[in-house]
Amino acid sequence: MRPTSPTLTQHELEIMKIVWRLDRATVRDVYEALLEKRKIAYTSVMTTMKTLEEKGHLIRRTVAGDRAYVYGTARPQKQVIRAMVREFVNRVFDGSAEPLMVHLVKEKRLSKSDLAEIARMIQENE
Repeated sequence: MRPTSPTLTQHELEIMKIVWRLDRATVRDVYEALLEKRKIAYTSVMTTMKTLEEKGHLIRRTVAGDRAYVYGTARPQKQVIRAMVREFVNRVFDGSAEPLMVHLVKEKRLSKSDLAEIARMIQENE
C-alpha cells in the first residue's frame, strides 16, 4: 500500500467528492456521475479508484453475490480537506496562514458575510 498523501489530484478529489456524497459507490456509480459532467473512460475511473485505494483514501469491499466492488472512504471529507489545506499552507506559505488570508481578502475572494463569520470565529477562540 502506498503511504497516505494528504494532497489529491483534481481528478482524485472529484472522485472522492462523489464517493463522499454517495457514502458507498461502485466504479460504475462514479463513472455514471462523472459522465453527467464530461466524457471519461470507464477504465480511467477504475484506475483512479484503485490508486485512491492504494493511497489509503478508499476502502474496497466485496458484496456477497455481486461481482462489483463497493468502495467507501477511509476518512471523513472534513479530515481530508483539513489535511490538504494544512499541506498547502505549509508548502506555499511556509506554515503561516496569514499570507493566505491576506491574499483572499485582497483578491476579494471573501464576501462580507465570510469576513463576519471569520471575525465571529476569532472572537470565539480568544
